[in-house]
Amino acid sequence: MHELSVCQALIAQVEELAQREKAQQVECVRVGIGPLSGVEPQLLQRAYPLAAAGTLAEGSVLDIEDRPVRVNCQMCGKNSDASANRLLCAHCGDWRTTLISGDELILVQVEFTREEDYV
Repeated sequence: MHELSVCQALIAQVEELAQREKAQQVECVRVGIGPLSGVEPQLLQRAYPLAAAGTLAEGSVLDIEDRPVRVNCQMCGKNSDASANRLLCAHCGDWRTTLISGDELILVQVEFTREEDYV
C-alpha cells in the first residue's frame, strides 16, 4: 500500500508548516485528489491516522476533495471535463486533447490551533 508512504510525506509537509506557523495542533488537512493521480482516496483515509500518530497532526481530520479530469482540445481550443478513461473533448468530440487536471494530489489547506487561540 503506497498510500502510507504518501501519507508520511504529506504529514512531513504538514509538520513543517505547523512548526513554521508555531502551531500547537493540526486540526484538519484538506487535500485534492484527481482520479488519475494513482492514489486511492479510501486507502489514503485509512493510512492517515497511522502516519499522523505521534505528530502534531495526530487526531486531525483528513478531508479529501475529488478533483475533476479536465482537458484542453487541440482542435477547437476549448477546455472541458472528461472521464478518467476517455479524454475526449466534450465540445467537438476530438481525441487530441491535453490533460489540464485530474492527475494531481495537492495539499489544499491546513487548519491549525495556535497557543493564542486558547487565550
